[in-house]
Amino acid sequence: MTAGALCAQETRKVVTNPSPNPQDDTKPNSSAVPDAYALTGHFSRIVVIRLKNKANLLTGMMKVVKEQHIQNGVILSAIGSLRGYEVHAVSNRDLPTQDTFTSNPTQPCDLVSMNGYVINGRIHAHMTLATPDKVIAGHVEADNEVYTYAIVTIGVMNDTNLDKIDDKTYR
Repeated sequence: MTAGALCAQETRKVVTNPSPNPQDDTKPNSSAVPDAYALTGHFSRIVVIRLKNKANLLTGMMKVVKEQHIQNGVILSAIGSLRGYEVHAVSNRDLPTQDTFTSNPTQPCDLVSMNGYVINGRIHAHMTLATPDKVIAGHVEADNEVYTYAIVTIGVMNDTNLDKIDDKTYR
């Protein structure tokens, strides 16, 4: 009965995200942009972030990224637990992109993993969460409150230009 009540709190919302210039969503791929390319760099340091009970996961990460002057980096891992969750995942195959936001502010869950990037000081993170009944994964959103604690590890690569790494119009 309790599990049913907790799951009843989950909501879903679909949002379409056109590019800043909607014409970019219809342009063909450019032969000037390689199908695959490599960026090289080195970690100058590793930053481990710890967030306490009832801290906002994304807000706390953004605060430390700013305080530590992290412009570019790789989110290497994360563990912990959350009091509820909000994620979004891509939900279509053609541009413009469409995302499905899934939220349940009352479902506690384990933070099993996180990966992603810090790009020009902006966090682009994905996480995997587990409840007793299912696994949830997607982009980290604003409404994720820490339960016991959360630990996030970032490899800092400020000497590497990651400008285009997650630009959907760079194709």
